[in-house]
Amino acid sequence: MLESYVTPILMSYVNRYIKNLKPSDLQLSLWGGDVVLSKLELKLDVLEQELKLPFTFLSGHIHELRIHVPWTKLGSEPVVITINTMECILKLKDGIQDEHESCGSNSTNRSPAENTKSSVKPGRIQQTAPTDPDLPPGYVQSLIRRVVNNVNIVINNLILKYVEDDIVLSVNITSAECYTVDELWDRAFMDISATDLVLRKVINFSDCTVGLDKRNASGKIEFYQDPLLYKCSFRTRLHFTYDNRNSKMPSIIKIHTLVESLKLSLTDQQLPMFIRLMQLGIALYYGEIGDFKDGETEDPACHSKDALGSLAGTEDETRIDMQYPAQYKGQEFYSQDCEEPQGWVSWAWSFVPAIVSYDVGEEDYLGSDPASTMHQQKVQTLKDPIVSVGFYCTKATVTFKLTEMQAESSYYSPQKVKSKEVLCWEQEGTTIEALMMGEPFFDCQIGFVGCRAICLKGIMGVRDFEEHMNRSEAEACFFICGENLSTKGLTYLTNSLFDYRSPENNGTRAEFILDAAHHKETYTKIAGMQRFGAFYMDYLYTVEHSRGKGPANQQDFPSGKNEDLGIVQEKSTKSLVIGPLDLRLDSSAVHRILKMTVCALEHEYEPYSRLKPESKNEKETVLNPEEVASLEEYIPTRHTSVTLLKCTCTIFMAEFNLLDRLLPVIMGGKNSSNFMNATNFQSLRPLPSIQILVDKINLEHSVPMYAEQLVHVVSGLPQPSDSLLHYCYVHCYLKVFGFQAGLTSLTHSGSYCLPVPIIPSFSTALYGKLLKLPALWTKRSQTVVTEGIFELPNLTIQATRAQTLLLQAIYQSWAHIGNSSSSTVNEALMNEVFQTTGVKAKNPLPTLEGSIQNAELKYCSTSLVRCASGTVGSIKICAKAPGDNGKEKLIPLLQGPSDTRDLHSTKWLNESRKPESLLAPDLIAFTTQVPQHMDDCHLSGAVFLCSVQGLAVNIDPVLYTWLLYQPQKRTNRHMQQQPVVAVPLVPAVSRRKEEELSAGSAPLAKQQSYQASEYASSPIKTKTVTEIH
Repeated sequence: MLESYVTPILMSYVNRYIKNLKPSDLQLSLWGGDVVLSKLELKLDVLEQELKLPFTFLSGHIHELRIHVPWTKLGSEPVVITINTMECILKLKDGIQDEHESCGSNSTNRSPAENTKSSVKPGRIQQTAPTDPDLPPGYVQSLIRRVVNNVNIVINNLILKYVEDDIVLSVNITSAECYTVDELWDRAFMDISATDLVLRKVINFSDCTVGLDKRNASGKIEFYQDPLLYKCSFRTRLHFTYDNRNSKMPSIIKIHTLVESLKLSLTDQQLPMFIRLMQLGIALYYGEIGDFKDGETEDPACHSKDALGSLAGTEDETRIDMQYPAQYKGQEFYSQDCEEPQGWVSWAWSFVPAIVSYDVGEEDYLGSDPASTMHQQKVQTLKDPIVSVGFYCTKATVTFKLTEMQAESSYYSPQKVKSKEVLCWEQEGTTIEALMMGEPFFDCQIGFVGCRAICLKGIMGVRDFEEHMNRSEAEACFFICGENLSTKGLTYLTNSLFDYRSPENNGTRAEFILDAAHHKETYTKIAGMQRFGAFYMDYLYTVEHSRGKGPANQQDFPSGKNEDLGIVQEKSTKSLVIGPLDLRLDSSAVHRILKMTVCALEHEYEPYSRLKPESKNEKETVLNPEEVASLEEYIPTRHTSVTLLKCTCTIFMAEFNLLDRLLPVIMGGKNSSNFMNATNFQSLRPLPSIQILVDKINLEHSVPMYAEQLVHVVSGLPQPSDSLLHYCYVHCYLKVFGFQAGLTSLTHSGSYCLPVPIIPSFSTALYGKLLKLPALWTKRSQTVVTEGIFELPNLTIQATRAQTLLLQAIYQSWAHIGNSSSSTVNEALMNEVFQTTGVKAKNPLPTLEGSIQNAELKYCSTSLVRCASGTVGSIKICAKAPGDNGKEKLIPLLQGPSDTRDLHSTKWLNESRKPESLLAPDLIAFTTQVPQHMDDCHLSGAVFLCSVQGLAVNIDPVLYTWLLYQPQKRTNRHMQQQPVVAVPLVPAVSRRKEEELSAGSAPLAKQQSYQASEYASSPIKTKTVTEIH
């Protein structure tokens, strides 16, 4: 009588999701071994309830459902469930109507009877299985576990559609199959044993096609765009680890997906819709969708969830953000308000039990088994399983296309959309990994090994990269970052289920780092770049209880009540690292980047979330001293760190310039001009360019996690402490190390000339902070609204007149818009700037060199005034000109501060002017204050204070010589015979110290005239020190 035990379980699954199903007919078909059901409708309310998605199912149909049960071999062959043609249509809930429902989502067309059924146990077939004395309960449990663990699910032709505004997103999967496998990931009939407490499954997806189209006002799609993804196949491996054979919930869950080749296509009409969908994902993650109400009371029914459903206690950072009470009485006053929308992490975590566990009412069919009763008692004490989700892609390409309407030859023929590829992004070794253990711990790591961007065909009528142009791939590639998989290896698959060295593939139990401090020590930026090489991001969110060091779990928060929570410490950190990159901004690249920007701005959608008006809550409760002290103990913040390493940017002279058609659209205007049909593109060689090299750029950003609630509280305190005021601001730190620039030229062979330095290496720093919700601080006129500090220890600029003329020519090529033909460069000017290596010029040009030291600027503003102050330590300008006996001489032209008491004597001009003391006063020091509104001048007047030390100016004939230079042609043709130095596009990571002054990818010429002079670089004093760390 196995049918008496197995049939109700299979029927419960089918009846739970299928409408108008007769249990008697289904039972008779199952006992025959096969059942075929056609034209079925899904129970949309049950799907919404169990998935807990912020979407509404508009329709759900199954064309055919087949169930095959091998009754004679039930212990050795799997039950096969086949679905032929399943189609579902979803849309975003109107106003997120779920936020006004207590603990679940109900369909708009749901009947009261369905609500009553689903509130108890949806889809449960209320019948009792007979008791057979020949089948002991232990055998029944073992059999049911084997059957459920080996069920094969096959879906043929799965169609999912999502509609919103004019967007229609469709996903079509030709075939998807889920089956159980052995330790070698081969198809097998497996069960959990005492020696191997592991269950493995594989899901194969074949021919996945994703379309993104635009519909008109009537809901019809007039022109179908090229699919985003066409016939892509990928496989997913699932690995479940149990603590014992009787465990219903796995202790470790791993779900990893691998795609060998991912080819995406994006047209100009699909780009704004694609950005809209990305914004939807971000809004769902942060729980920003919907209109939120203040002062809503907590519903006690919200805490009566199933223990295997959403876990009670803390939520992710966005969920807690929405659950703050209006008065914000410290961290110990969190509330669990189910009327607020939950974040993505909370939703994902609540859905985990539905994936890994079989029917929740399965015990009802096991009779009065004591073991099952004991299991029900232990359900409530289950620990949070560790969930690891990963996506891995070997090679991905994204092709950007421009579309245009093309009419057929016949007048009555319909128009067709013709697309042309203009840009391609290639990426290798992509990894997206997420690790969760309960809602208080979430970590996401994203990285890839290498990437590059390539220009394709033509842009805006200019045929710069057509097939008949025969241009090299190096010319087409304008962005390179990271390494290749051939040299890096398969590091992106480390510890995944597709890595043969992973613990799961070697029969051992995997270990995970779930402590925030240990996590940061292990997954550092250096470790991330060693694994990937191009890009690495680590996002970590943890919730720690004040009474313990480890992450909080559901035992710490059993009921979600405020008095049980205590002080909760939330931490959110994002760390991003971008490896060595080379960016080449020529006309082809700039026009393609700006064209993509224009296409993204052509359609405007309503934002998903709208900011609340910055109004003061008149009924706000004032905190007592104990609550203020509790608030000061810990205030959660979101911290973001972005680091760029070894950046090289080359800005070429514009070979064609059609920015007048792109910039107006970006600036908010309309594009009324059409594309022109230009002649074939002619490349310009040699092509001068500005090359910029930066050793390191570091950006730090911090913002309070609950800014609105915090500001409402702190702004109402009579005398808030400096610590509380500090967390009411958004803070931003920017540090630039090793910035240098120079001139170079791209030759006919595709190599670069030896760079000529213009700006030697220097470092700088910038700090700024902005007050959150300034409208709430109007009564505090002394509170700083914005503040900024800029520091520049040293900056030197050196150039000959020929070099400045070449810089001017490069600037004018981009400033004079409307030029579609190649520009020309004065050959004599190029010969003068890029001289032959090793050949000494007969009449070398003088070089002007200017230096600014210890510059500092401060700015702040309040609700009444704006203030600025700054200092400049010294300014020096000198000329380096050829002297007697071939030696170079320095001619001072301007110096400050300087002791002007001896300025009248000729001795001043003949001696080296160095500072007398490092404690000399600043050359310029100023302070200014102006009112925010001129009408308030009677309340706060304007002030300007300035102090200037002695400044010496020397007008020398060398300055006249420098200004009157004009390029002249030379008799020799050394430009054509000049040897060039091949320079790699991506600079080497390790360099010698003497090569750190490079302005490009190769060391600068080590000539005395090209280095900052001792006169210009001599320090006067140092107030701030900028170090690389």
